[in-house]
Amino acid sequence: MADDVEQQVSHMISPSSWNRFETCPRMYWLSRQRLPRKAGMAASVGTAVHASVEDLLQEDYSHIGNTEDDWLPKEGERLLKIRWEEEKEIFHATPRRPQWKEDKWKEAINHQKGAIRMLLDHVGITGLDQKKITGALWRKIQSLAIAVEGELKTKNGKLMGRLDLLMADVDSSGKMVGWLVADLKTGKAPKDELKVEVNRQLRLYRDILRDNNPNGPPIRTEGWYTADSSKWAAIGENVLEDAYAAWQETIPGKIPLEPTIGEQSCGGFCDWKAWCPHWWKWRHDNNTLHKGDFSDAVILLHNYDRTSGSAVIELCEPRDNTGNVIPTGIRTGAKFDNRGKEALEELLESNHRGPIFIGSAMSNRNSWRIGHWCDVLPWSPIPDGEEYSRQES
Repeated sequence: MADDVEQQVSHMISPSSWNRFETCPRMYWLSRQRLPRKAGMAASVGTAVHASVEDLLQEDYSHIGNTEDDWLPKEGERLLKIRWEEEKEIFHATPRRPQWKEDKWKEAINHQKGAIRMLLDHVGITGLDQKKITGALWRKIQSLAIAVEGELKTKNGKLMGRLDLLMADVDSSGKMVGWLVADLKTGKAPKDELKVEVNRQLRLYRDILRDNNPNGPPIRTEGWYTADSSKWAAIGENVLEDAYAAWQETIPGKIPLEPTIGEQSCGGFCDWKAWCPHWWKWRHDNNTLHKGDFSDAVILLHNYDRTSGSAVIELCEPRDNTGNVIPTGIRTGAKFDNRGKEALEELLESNHRGPIFIGSAMSNRNSWRIGHWCDVLPWSPIPDGEEYSRQES
């Protein structure tokens, strides 16, 4: 029976993959093809902060008394430093990466402090200097943490998510009256309400918990934004039915899914543009290709100088919907530096000699700058309607 169930579950979807599918099915499909992923400083900071807060909630602090000052900030910084170094190592081992920014350390500290403020608020304490947090107070907070960094999964294995914190809600007498799903967010806090996709993410966590625990207590869900210690409730109908419908539509296959072509997908952020010809054709047809302060482009490289990183690049245009290129004859100077220079030279050393995808080059000047934040990848569009299987190097 277990084997039958396993055969039926071809994949799992998470809130992020669900959102990606709704933005563009092709984007979702590309994200499943084991293509090189890109590291990002914001994501690395967020992961380090999350992990350090979770560590604080799980470490044994029974030895900390009530007369010891400043122990929690020091302990928080110690744990954060461990996680920071772990993330840095992972970051540098990722081929697609910008430059690691040590100056983000202070930002990480502030996010951790913001999370601690919200944990204090959960037990009814506001405005307390974190240097004055006693061992007893922190152990009380720890006692309310039912689960920390847990994997949520439906019984049939089709839907999943990562639960940051599951906290007990207690009344004035200390009796548990419900559960709180708290999802730590290190991004920008909302102004008026949660984004639709975040609201749905949190409700999915809530509804998986309800489905797995039909006799459990009432559950509420909040996004905890560490930047300003604000809490935002996710309210709405059950989303499991919609999530299962999305699961059905995202069953894996070797043929690329159809793209959603337009401003939201082709004009915005997409981690997999180097493998999709549609954004390029859409930009060209809308006369937005190579326009603006920063440009995504397909180029040919001419006259590269390894010492200085200076080059002449030739801009290309799409020949058709398949990603075939037309050299335009339009040439411009370019300067590859930092990680952008390293990525180009790694590409050249792999004997790549064809068109190159450049992501987010600074193009609002006579000479383009391809710096540490830029993608430099072989232009390898995956055509529509054909089976694709990634070739491992």
